[in-house]
Amino acid sequence: MEPINIAANLESWARELGFQQVGITDTDLSGYKSDFLKWLSLRFNGTMGYMSRNTDKRMQPNLLLPGTIRVISARMNYLTPSFNSLKNKNLGYVSYYARGRDYHKTVRRRLVQLANRMQTHAGGSYRAFTDSAPVLEKPLAEKAGIGWIGKNTLVLNKEAGSWFFLGEIFTNIPLPTTKHKVKNGCGACKACISVCPTGAITGPQKLDARKCISYLTIENKGSIPTKLRPLIGNRVFGCDDCQLICPWNRFASYTELDDFKPRHDLDRSDICSLLQWDEAEFLKKTEGMAIRRINYSQWVRNVAVAAGNAETTDDLKKAIEKRRCERVTANDPLAIEHLDWALSQHI
Repeated sequence: MEPINIAANLESWARELGFQQVGITDTDLSGYKSDFLKWLSLRFNGTMGYMSRNTDKRMQPNLLLPGTIRVISARMNYLTPSFNSLKNKNLGYVSYYARGRDYHKTVRRRLVQLANRMQTHAGGSYRAFTDSAPVLEKPLAEKAGIGWIGKNTLVLNKEAGSWFFLGEIFTNIPLPTTKHKVKNGCGACKACISVCPTGAITGPQKLDARKCISYLTIENKGSIPTKLRPLIGNRVFGCDDCQLICPWNRFASYTELDDFKPRHDLDRSDICSLLQWDEAEFLKKTEGMAIRRINYSQWVRNVAVAAGNAETTDDLKKAIEKRRCERVTANDPLAIEHLDWALSQHI
């Protein structure tokens, strides 16, 4: 099958696998290089040292996979009609994307199936990526016509908002590129900048990860700065504020995949209950989920901060004290520090 015919069938093949949209772009990312390097120079990547490594491969996909001349960008919706616990300070808030199955597993498996189908019809070489290598997925998605990069630094789509995962397929097949480039639809809106609890969005498309709650509760391996703890509220894994406020997300559609539906009532679990998870229960309940990106000590750290911001009750104080005793036995200074802070908020 000729490349032009592969491209013509790509959308329908992708939809059969659960994707809502695909686009094709070349590998020229030179227009994004200066902004990325400026972001690194400001140290907005925090302790994410991997972001400053392999910059050449991020900017030139053919260095990551020799021979690559095209990148297929695909989006997959993940929003579910689950409960929004953000408004109840006694419930732990887990970001929508992390409430179900680990998206890396779901998206990549289906990307590989799509790549195999293309290879069957056209030969060539392919490699699938899902947030798992030095790939600038958002610039590639923007170039492929998936959407535009919004002021909150997420890719936005007029029909889907931002509640979707991105994945890429690198190939050496000269597929025709997507001609339609999506116009930036943010306009004068600054809702995401204004709503950010910690002021992490310092300007349009400028994110200081060191202040971002998603970074603080996931990528950050150490202590959460004391001055930021009250601002985290009840968020125990990630943050969705800049998505929840975005006007374009009024048009977002729910996913049809069961993979992303909440497990273990993680869209409505009270903080006392989460504090009672021992390490074995944590490992069992989060198996196959993106929450496994953090370890148990980080989990207790996060829940402790949420506990410190919750309403004061005898049950909550007892739960904090019990977990603190257990963490002392386990010699876990990170968790102990945050549990001590939580207790200090309920004196």
